[in-house]
Amino acid sequence: MDVFPDFGGVGGASDLRAIVGALLMFVLVIAVLMLIVCSIVWAIASSSGNYQAATKARTGLFVSLGAAALAGAGVAWVNFLLGVGEQL
Repeated sequence: MDVFPDFGGVGGASDLRAIVGALLMFVLVIAVLMLIVCSIVWAIASSSGNYQAATKARTGLFVSLGAAALAGAGVAWVNFLLGVGEQL
């Protein structure tokens, strides 16, 4: 007996998948833009001797890198969990 969520049981499931895909793309685009901005600010602040701004930009860079990694790996993680759920 296989246990798997019935995606066809909810009306508008394809619309929900499209919305989630669009939100994932939005998060990835914003995370990459923040990655670029924070790296530029980090470089400028470090070269000008403003170490407080450089530290905040470095923190922003690591946060945006983590957000991009989590958003990118989210779909793979959900697919993995659905695959494991089929085998239970």
